[in-house]
Amino acid sequence: MYEIAVIGAGPAGASAALFAAKAGKQTLLVDSDKGMTRRGRYENYYGIAEISGPELVDIGHQQAVKFGAELVKDQAVKLSKSEEGFVIETEGGTSYEAKHIILATGVLTDLAAAAGVQTQDGTEPRIKTVITVNAQGQTNVPGIWAAGTVAGVSVHAVITAGDGAKVAVNVISELNGARYVDHDVLKS
Repeated sequence: MYEIAVIGAGPAGASAALFAAKAGKQTLLVDSDKGMTRRGRYENYYGIAEISGPELVDIGHQQAVKFGAELVKDQAVKLSKSEEGFVIETEGGTSYEAKHIILATGVLTDLAAAAGVQTQDGTEPRIKTVITVNAQGQTNVPGIWAAGTVAGVSVHAVITAGDGAKVAVNVISELNGARYVDHDVLKS
């Protein structure tokens, strides 16, 4: 069983998986490869002069995997409660179990709604529906969290990446029973 499963592997999802894996949590990252980030070109991403969407997504995946996240390329089609957490069923017929779920599915809310997660009208242009979350990224279903555009955060990739990290830190803190901080320092 995974401690944290992230469904959606764009900037919010890959960032969440990166932080979770780097914190030593058994982490699953499920990527349907249908995200809007792959269709973009970015000149407004802090620290990067210019990058294509496919490059940005691939680098995010590589970073998460570097720290131990398992990357699965498949579409999550069902999310249901289990004794110890949740079961994720994929289009490819595989099931995964995790204690906590972070939904980072961009503009897609059907999976969340079918699992009983509350949604509301979106406020961003062209984002019709988002998942209802509190300031920490928690939904109305204990153990299911949401990050990025699907959680009502601005659609800009750099903002969704930060939100994914924030939500992951909150999940990690809950699992640890104490506030988690990830801060690396330069090696001399």
